Amino acid sequence: MNKKISVSQIQEAAQEAYELYKNNTDGKNADYIPYLANINKNLFGISICLLNGKMIQFGDYDYKFGIESVSKVHTAILVLRQYGAHKLLEMIGADATGLPFNSIFAILLENDHPSTPLVNAGAIVACSMVQPQGNSDEKWNAIVSNITDLSGSAPQLIDELYKSESDTNFNNRSIAWLLKNYNRIYDDPTMSLDLYTRQCSLGITAGQLSVCGATIANNGNNPITKEQIFDAELSPKITSLIATVGFYEHTGDWLYTSGIPAKTGVGGGIMGVLPGLFGISAFAPPIDSAGNSVKAQLAIKHIMNKLGLNVFESGTVTITD
Repeated sequence: MNKKISVSQIQEAAQEAYELYKNNTDGKNADYIPYLANINKNLFGISICLLNGKMIQFGDYDYKFGIESVSKVHTAILVLRQYGAHKLLEMIGADATGLPFNSIFAILLENDHPSTPLVNAGAIVACSMVQPQGNSDEKWNAIVSNITDLSGSAPQLIDELYKSESDTNFNNRSIAWLLKNYNRIYDDPTMSLDLYTRQCSLGITAGQLSVCGATIANNGNNPITKEQIFDAELSPKITSLIATVGFYEHTGDWLYTSGIPAKTGVGGGIMGVLPGLFGISAFAPPIDSAGNSVKAQLAIKHIMNKLGLNVFESGTVTITD
């Protein structure tokens, strides 16, 4: 298949998705984190970043929301940058658990292995691996700097969200110490958990996430800053992690219906990667029972299906002016 899609077609599909779903009232805000429960449920934004740097955006694409679990992709990239692909596989893994994102049982089923950096256990391990070891401030600076590199601009810590997360992260505390018990965490567990909690509390926009998605789709080259953020050979590794577990136990259904690897977060954001073409993000706070934004899912699926794009199709696709 050799397909050509124009920028105007992408813009029309995105605008159509925005108009179709902006008044959708399904789902509800994540109420187990007090800060998220109080976010305006009507916020909705869509952003697409093409590999030439052109942005296609609608709605609340510049609203800073809690990045939450989408940040797991960013820190996985940081670990890949610092250690390489083999070490990530050896020290964390790259397999789906088939269980909820915060499962303790998954650690036991996987023979004390956290499985993937894109679930809570693996993400806490990834934070423990961030260099330099033993220095919380410098590790935090590395995490924020990496997200800035990938997104083309800096995220901003949402202090109220950080406090809400810290006050309610009992399950993650259990995960951190269980990993320590099995020697699967590589720095101080309390510090590693705090770093993970803080990174989930960063404020990010749909626009920034689409740039990050485009950087992955563009073999590590940021389309906005034109800087090479990570080695091109890492892009397929990152995309495979997202494709495997981006929607946790519903990842197969997501890929089957949308055709794009994407990572979700309970803050309402979704970041998708279509290699060689674009990064896409959508944001809306109300989530479904699995913790995925209802409107963001609908919007991205609509755009992909309207354009007839699918990561599993053979042939080439070219975006034209």
